[in-house]
Amino acid sequence: MKCVVLDTNILVSAIVYGGKPQYILNLVVEKKIQAVTSYILLAELLEALSKKFPLSTGDLDLVEIQIKQNFIITTPRSTLKVVRDDTDNKVLEAAIEGNCTYIITGDRDLLDLVSYKNIKILTASEFLQIVKE
Repeated sequence: MKCVVLDTNILVSAIVYGGKPQYILNLVVEKKIQAVTSYILLAELLEALSKKFPLSTGDLDLVEIQIKQNFIITTPRSTLKVVRDDTDNKVLEAAIEGNCTYIITGDRDLLDLVSYKNIKILTASEFLQIVKE
């Protein structure tokens, strides 16, 4: 089974806008792919959703419950300084800790890496092409 980290921007898009990110999130819920996150990334997601979108506390609680039920949540043991944004480094840390093969993101700094330690860094569209093959 493919193991992925869905960056916060992908999860926000999936939850708020739908489209390809939502399709990927559905694959996670259907247990067709395994998703990994960390407590730090989960907190970042909940903060992004609460600050930028009119979601109720109940909606945010539901998002947190769904993530905890459908994702493996890691506590990375190493701290990386690979890219300039510390939050992007947290995505890499979760992927390494979870032994993931993919990071799905819309973040240009991460996408410019292309890969890191055998972890491919892809857009939602690129990942869906791989899933279809």
